[in-house]
Amino acid sequence: MTAPAHVLVFRPIIRRLEEAGHEVAVTARDYGEALSLLSLHGIEHTAFGRHGGVTRRGKVLALGSRLRSMRRFGRAGRFDLAAAHASNELPIAARSLGVPVVDMFDYEWALQQHNVGCRLARRVMTPDSIPPERLRRYGVGPAKLAQFPGLKEDYYLFDFEPDRGVLHRLGLDPERVIVVVRPPADVALYHRLENTLFPRLLERLGRDERVQAVVVPRNAGQREYVRGLGLPSLVVPDHAVDAQSLIALADLVVSAGGTMNREAVSLGTPVYTTFAGRPGGVDEHLLRRGIMRELTDPDDLVLEKRSGEGARTRRDPQVLAYMMLATAGQGPAAAPRNTG
Repeated sequence: MTAPAHVLVFRPIIRRLEEAGHEVAVTARDYGEALSLLSLHGIEHTAFGRHGGVTRRGKVLALGSRLRSMRRFGRAGRFDLAAAHASNELPIAARSLGVPVVDMFDYEWALQQHNVGCRLARRVMTPDSIPPERLRRYGVGPAKLAQFPGLKEDYYLFDFEPDRGVLHRLGLDPERVIVVVRPPADVALYHRLENTLFPRLLERLGRDERVQAVVVPRNAGQREYVRGLGLPSLVVPDHAVDAQSLIALADLVVSAGGTMNREAVSLGTPVYTTFAGRPGGVDEHLLRRGIMRELTDPDDLVLEKRSGEGARTRRDPQVLAYMMLATAGQGPAAAPRNTG
């Protein structure tokens, strides 16, 4: 688990693997709210290292340190399969120990990352909205590629029901327009463009008395930056929050990232994207269908209360568990049919 979203992706898969009698060991990196979320969901884990920061040198040094720790961890166990969502360290460590690797991701333009993970993996899992021809540059052909319908969020939110108490715990007024805001991934190598839209967005929302905008920061620096603006309509939580409940109950989501956008789509909440990087196949598909809208000017936001709950898409995470197990020759001949 190298990012907070990975905790959510693997939580239902881990549960289904353990229910089937498999033993699962979880490793993690101290980045964002990843470790807090693991604890929140009661997932035992071993943590190695931290994020390497914004420079390539820092990333390489952090990768080397974590890789050494993971190899020691791997040698002490008897693993039949390694699975990760867009990790560099796990495929390298597992391949060096002779353990088959599943590399799962849903954004295809992280070139350096995928040139490592995809080439070392025995199986690559992606949503079927990513054109397979885009993955050939990473050495992924038909024999290696396994694609699943819909969004990964449809699977891990399969049995999710929102906790309405999240609004009270954050001090939110349900009579006002509730907006969830996710800042840009300003430490990601694939997102080097300066996103000038975000400060203007905060100014627009933060001074509107009809609005309460909950900003879910990626790190402590972003939290302090937003708080330092002193804008009265912005709410910045002190700790990890039940973001999925918040998204499900909000009137609108505006996010520069990918996961929160797709969670909003899966939960039926209107969503704008402010992502400044190259759009991937998943986003192209959602924009083309009008399920997600692109925001280029904060004045274009439609700020209004929505009536009722949006249509949800639910898919059985057992499908993903079967696809992973098949990599180690332990999956059934056919995965169960999706719902949704």
